[in-house]
Amino acid sequence: MSFSVVLMLALFVGLLFAIYAFSKKSESLSRNVLFGLLLGSVYGLLLQFLFATQPEVTSAVLSWVALVGQGYVGLLKMIIMPLVLVFMIAAVVQLEKQGSLGKISFVSISILLFTTAIAAIIGIAVTYGFNLNIDGLVSGARETAQMTNLQSKANDVADLTVPQMLLSFIPQNPFADLSNDRSSSIIAVVIFGVLVGIAARKVVLQRTDLAGPIKTGVNALQATVMSLVKMIISLTPFGVTALMASVIANSSGSDILNLLAFIVASYVAILLMFIVHGFLLSLAGVNPKEFFKKIWPVLTFAFSSRSSAAAIPMNIEVQINQLKVPPAIANLSASFGATIGQNGCAGIYPAMLAIMVAPSVGIDPMTLGFILPLIGIVVISSFGIAGVGGGATFAALVVLPTMGLPIEVVALLISIEPLIDMARTALNVSGSMISGVITSKIIKPPE
Repeated sequence: MSFSVVLMLALFVGLLFAIYAFSKKSESLSRNVLFGLLLGSVYGLLLQFLFATQPEVTSAVLSWVALVGQGYVGLLKMIIMPLVLVFMIAAVVQLEKQGSLGKISFVSISILLFTTAIAAIIGIAVTYGFNLNIDGLVSGARETAQMTNLQSKANDVADLTVPQMLLSFIPQNPFADLSNDRSSSIIAVVIFGVLVGIAARKVVLQRTDLAGPIKTGVNALQATVMSLVKMIISLTPFGVTALMASVIANSSGSDILNLLAFIVASYVAILLMFIVHGFLLSLAGVNPKEFFKKIWPVLTFAFSSRSSAAAIPMNIEVQINQLKVPPAIANLSASFGATIGQNGCAGIYPAMLAIMVAPSVGIDPMTLGFILPLIGIVVISSFGIAGVGGGATFAALVVLPTMGLPIEVVALLISIEPLIDMARTALNVSGSMISGVITSKIIKPPE
């Protein structure tokens, strides 16, 4: 290990101690996370500036930094499935009216799909406003290599039908789904948890002698899992620091400049969708400023980790404790929102790409005959999009071929994908939390 690597790692350890000291003085998780984000960004820029000609040093440093960043993400992923399963069982057992669970699911998913349709419209409008197209996009070695991988993925989803997508939600092997074996595992675990909860409710009604032990056991297990979630969430400032350091250090300045127009347009579309979220909250009688203030730590983690699924524990915890959303709704909206109706990855991104690509094959993208089917396909294809980094790519691979468009543009934009995906993921998580808050306003089930 070279002296430069040791020196930079010592500096990183110093940053972690600085965050620890800061967190002792500030009890606000939002401030601690923001402090960590800033330190991580500065550290990443420092790596780029000092070792621009020594990539092996940066790589060696980031491999150790990943112990903190990816270790934190790993802990969150560890708790996702137990959290979803236990909380869904508890949510069903604690509901006074079993029928309200179906209403909660219907309203929550409807809001997710509605906002995804709006996101697609915004993506279309912004692409047209910026006059974006694929002219001038250069295919380099990295993009050419990525194209081969994308063609393989495209073949996997080419024959995927809506019935097949819905069928994948059924938990045929709950143990495999608990290990997150497939992209629809989270939804499958939700369904499994609901079924176990319904079975437990029936036992409670049929065996009064078991009602007390079942409810006590479920409550105890729920409290234990939530305690574990809080322990892991307390590590967020440290994880965000490491994650942001890696993102910034690995970003190519030349790639960013070459594709700056698409980056700016993407962020404008995402910002407009956040404004739409605020407007919908206002209609529901919720103060948007207070809402975004409370969910800031969740958005920050989603931004740096690029994983809607990994954000589920924080998502649920903040909805229940900060936004006062009933547990049943919080669990359903967070779980559904990680794989259904993702506003950024499944809404804005594929719609923008479709509008950009259409002229290259002689299609006028601004006709109703193109736009309306595009919005419909975007909404339908948003079912089952994996809530991890790269979910937007999967969405594009479903939408573009369905619209009769080539998928090469996905590979051409791969170099700047992480920079845009961070904001898209934050928007995805915001959408799921919007769904939970508005659903709770509409239904208001017993807690």
